[in-house]
Amino acid sequence: MWSVHGRTWKFLCIGVACALLAACASSRHAPAPVEDRTTARHAPAPAAMATAEAPKVLPGAENAGKPGYYTVKPGDTLIRIALETGQNWRDIARWNGLDNPNVIEVGQVLRVAQPGTQVAAANNEAMSSRPLPPASGSSAPQPSASAARPATSAPAAAAAQPAASGEDEVAWGWPISGAGAVLAGFDEQKNKGLDIGGRAGEPVLAAADGRVVYAGAGLRGYGNLIILKHNNTYLTAYAHNQSLLVKEDQSVRKGQKIAEMGSTDTDRVKLHFEIRRQGKPVDPSRYLPPR
Repeated sequence: MWSVHGRTWKFLCIGVACALLAACASSRHAPAPVEDRTTARHAPAPAAMATAEAPKVLPGAENAGKPGYYTVKPGDTLIRIALETGQNWRDIARWNGLDNPNVIEVGQVLRVAQPGTQVAAANNEAMSSRPLPPASGSSAPQPSASAARPATSAPAAAAAQPAASGEDEVAWGWPISGAGAVLAGFDEQKNKGLDIGGRAGEPVLAAADGRVVYAGAGLRGYGNLIILKHNNTYLTAYAHNQSLLVKEDQSVRKGQKIAEMGSTDTDRVKLHFEIRRQGKPVDPSRYLPPR
């Protein structure tokens, strides 16, 4: 009797022990539930997401496309914009309150007409979209203008216009005293003026009375450059000089020596001469007197 009950009790104890061991093993190998908080920890708050995605509003954006304003393109500098729009770069800086005229941003919209003046919308469209090409024969790399639109027909129409009459009429003279040969004539796509040959150091002359609005080497492709403003309509540019003999804001007279011919930023000694009517290049041979 005892032996039978003893064996029964023994088997019962062994069964309980096995059950306990199985339960422990199951508890030891079953992974605990894991809560993934990665998304919650790293996801930005809705307000932060809205701030990051908001586009940057550039100065003057509300004036984009309006007459008398210019949208900055890749490669632009204030000097380049001034030449292209027929203005003094110092005036543009003042009209736009630029503390540092060397800092402008692509897409920024600048006033390029004197406050209070009327500017034709067609002229504004042409000046905003047309990239300024390098001077002929330049060996310097040019800034990219990939964001600029193709040139319109407006500059071509302007180039065909005769000299202005009345208060904007200019008595033009040749920018050199010698009989230098014209190495390259005006070409709307490739050469925005005349390339005139000569000797290093030969005098470069003001083509008309005016005021110096730029004298320096800050416009790539032009070397040592002088820009004269003659009135509200006309500018002239004198590029590749060996030395500059005038300073900004200086008044000059027609025929005055303003520089010496050279070969800066080009492959040979020559003068690159431009006449710009309201910022648009025109053929100087249509304005200069016969030689």
